[in-house]
Amino acid sequence: MVSSRDTNLRRLRHSWLPVLLLLCAHGAPAAPTPAKIDLDAFDALKKSVELSNGETLAYVSLGDAAGPPVVLIHGYTDSARDWVPLIPYLSPRFHLILVDIRGHGRSSKPECCYTRLDFAYDIKLLLDAVHVTRADLVGHSLGSIIAQTFAEYWPGRTGRVVLISSTGGPWPEASPPAYETAIRNLKEPIDPDSPFMIEWWSSPTPVDPDFIRRERRDAAAIPLRVWLAVLDQGRASGNLQQTLPKLTAPTLLIWGDKDPIMKEEMRQSLRQALPAAQVKIFPGLGHNPLWEDPRACATVINAFLTAAPKGATRSQELTAR
Repeated sequence: MVSSRDTNLRRLRHSWLPVLLLLCAHGAPAAPTPAKIDLDAFDALKKSVELSNGETLAYVSLGDAAGPPVVLIHGYTDSARDWVPLIPYLSPRFHLILVDIRGHGRSSKPECCYTRLDFAYDIKLLLDAVHVTRADLVGHSLGSIIAQTFAEYWPGRTGRVVLISSTGGPWPEASPPAYETAIRNLKEPIDPDSPFMIEWWSSPTPVDPDFIRRERRDAAAIPLRVWLAVLDQGRASGNLQQTLPKLTAPTLLIWGDKDPIMKEEMRQSLRQALPAAQVKIFPGLGHNPLWEDPRACATVINAFLTAAPKGATRSQELTAR
């Protein structure tokens, strides 16, 4: 027997809630603080699809189903919730597809494989499964590398690309960064409130504490073998510089100038590899500008994704897409 609660939840999933989540920041004049999204309601929207390679990906679909598809790919140890602070400020005409990458969130957590091409191929199969032929890609941190890789290997499926807190590599080889050493010293069960986890989710600017607590809790639930596999197989999956010339889609690069992970030499390696890319650097922000100043970050993304290309009007571009 289907309970009234289950019936109501289905109505929420398929009626006004996705629209409310996107429009809550658009129906009133700009506010000084970010619009709030009910995190429980957001999590309840998540659904899963089995891919043709046998993996299962969880995702959330929001916005205008007939609008331009935009795939949002989160970072290492995050989930689709990574994008919640940004969602209220993105254009409501986008069809947003927010993914839990393999090993994370509610997606399957196989014994292998966790190279950047494995992650990108999952995105390709997800788009196949939901009948999206071409999409814009927005990736953060590890998700930006996945977005890069997708655009390199499936250019015909790629519209525009936004890379947040990204790098052109190569990763430093002389000694691993301090956070990598700390991760390799983790023991299960991972304590979401340990000093390492609190530091891992720290920010130079304030972020909603309930959001951060949930992020820490979900990251702690990721098997340690996945944390380590992403590190190890990421290093072994090839120099980013070797394939970046294949990224020919219009690209926007976003960083915070206080990013402690993607430091200036790593940013410069990407700028040099993509000299035609647009660049936006936010003073005072760290590795997560989409959380720290979501309104400003979304303003830049909206402008980039909706701008007409050189030599064409926006209506001509939309017709072509």
